Amino acid sequence: MTMHHRIDSDVVANGRAYRRPDRPVVVICIDGSEPGYIERAIEQGLAPNLDRLMKTGASTTALSVIPSFTNPNNLSIITGRPPAVHGIAGNFFYDREAGEEVMMNDARFLRAPTILAAFQQAGLKVAMVTAKDKLRTLLGKGLDFASGTAVAFSSEKADKASKAENGIDAVLDFVGLPLPEVYSADLSEFVFAAGVKLLGSFRPDVMYLSTTDYVQHKAAPGSEVANSFYAMFDRYVGLLDTAGCTLVMTADHGMNDKHLPNGEPDVIYLQEILDARYGAGTTRVILPITDPYVAHHGALGSFATVYVDADRQAEVVRLLAGVAGIEVSIPASEACARFELPADRIGDVVVLSARHKVLGTAAARHDLSGLTEPLRSHGGLTEQTVPMIANRRIEVPAGRALRNFDVFDVALNLVR
Repeated sequence: MTMHHRIDSDVVANGRAYRRPDRPVVVICIDGSEPGYIERAIEQGLAPNLDRLMKTGASTTALSVIPSFTNPNNLSIITGRPPAVHGIAGNFFYDREAGEEVMMNDARFLRAPTILAAFQQAGLKVAMVTAKDKLRTLLGKGLDFASGTAVAFSSEKADKASKAENGIDAVLDFVGLPLPEVYSADLSEFVFAAGVKLLGSFRPDVMYLSTTDYVQHKAAPGSEVANSFYAMFDRYVGLLDTAGCTLVMTADHGMNDKHLPNGEPDVIYLQEILDARYGAGTTRVILPITDPYVAHHGALGSFATVYVDADRQAEVVRLLAGVAGIEVSIPASEACARFELPADRIGDVVVLSARHKVLGTAAARHDLSGLTEPLRSHGGLTEQTVPMIANRRIEVPAGRALRNFDVFDVALNLVR
């Protein structure tokens, strides 16, 4: 009998080696968890488990990928590599060859294998639960559900999960919670509850849990809504920690207020500026935050990309660099080098706005009726710093700056 894998050999994914765990490893991506949310909840006595872990384990920060949006960062976390490698640079891009704007939430757009798939192929059990189904297909790419060694489902479509597609069925009965509303904190709670149940029964070697930033888009750190969410999260952190796993938590991006004193979004409408200068149809502004769930953010974030003919690119860079509230306006080549982006999935000019501003296309093209509170959003450099918290001590080599997509490296290789 030939053994394809030595039992003690590292698992390699995208050129990075990961140790086989001697206890279950749980990685959590707390969507939109700006530093401060957990700290404010701790100050109010609402997060005793996190308080304890941050003192006895590890508590530091890491940098997300840019754009600081959900999909690029979740895919970086699950592959251990930046978007230049895995290809997902946003939720949305303009396909020049097809001449159409395309949602990038199909697994065919992912160019790199996932860490979970590598672990399953190496003979270990893996599990993944996400809040939104748009991410499940991407994060679950390459998993073999027929083997009984992989489970992957979303809270959003938990009632539709099947053995063939997800490695599990009757999820609502299994978790013991009703199907949550998409726009609710319950969507994330379902992820945590499912994680606790899976750890106790399925016993994965490696598990990834990814939430939604519904609460963080609505509520600032220290607010009652936010504190209530982190108190709920803290209960599940306690249950996971008690179960004896290595637990490492990070975020896909931070979050900032992006509104005027009167509560209206503070928007720079790029397409209006460019149309006024060059005429309609000369340039195309793409907002990669655009997805089917715009009620939290009205498709307004702090990163945009502009498609424009080569002879006008330098001029557009200069024009937008001179607009108040724009922090970065650079050609795509510079953006690809600086932010490690895939050249064929972004436009010709990349634009990032300042901390409290967002970028739009034209006022008439944004439906802001879903915004029930003053806008909080993300996407820029000012939402790049995220927490990295572990229930055990970690040893980070001197001089190494952590990225959020190092979280599996931290959990499997750097935990003491």
